[in-house]
Amino acid sequence: MNICVFLSAADLDERYTGPAREFAELIGKGGHTLVWGGSDVGLMKVVADGVAQAGGRLVGVSVEFLRSSARAVADEMVITRDLAERKAELLARSDAIVIMVGGTGTLDEATEILEFKKHGHHTKHVVLLNTAGFYDGLKQQFRRMDEEGFLPVPLTELVFFAEDGASALAYLEESAGVR
Repeated sequence: MNICVFLSAADLDERYTGPAREFAELIGKGGHTLVWGGSDVGLMKVVADGVAQAGGRLVGVSVEFLRSSARAVADEMVITRDLAERKAELLARSDAIVIMVGGTGTLDEATEILEFKKHGHHTKHVVLLNTAGFYDGLKQQFRRMDEEGFLPVPLTELVFFAEDGASALAYLEESAGVR
């Protein structure tokens, strides 16, 4: 399975890097391919290193203005013109999406992917990985949107909230009939 992961390129605390490493190892050991933003810095590097070390494939999709931070060694590396093209390429190359901790770029990717799913532009499973309670507030907001009628489809059809990498991957594998 090609698993797109949206996540931060920042150097982060062990409370985020440890679980990210564990999740990456599960992806690699499961024989899956990581489809990610292609950066070789911060949490992106941690996940790419973990997947590669565990035997998984790496497909990076970077953007021209970030070319200098793109990973030098990947099974495949695509450089896009802009962020919109990058997001489209990431979605096209993936079977499922996992949203890990991140900043405004990750939030932008997450909301666009969910908006596309809401409107039927894709049917891929989306997991929001809530490491260390990072997305507790967003989870609460999504639930409120659902309860108050702002979502035209049930929240459970848009996104699965996982508290750890093992449950995230189990959900994706079960949904894809891999298990």
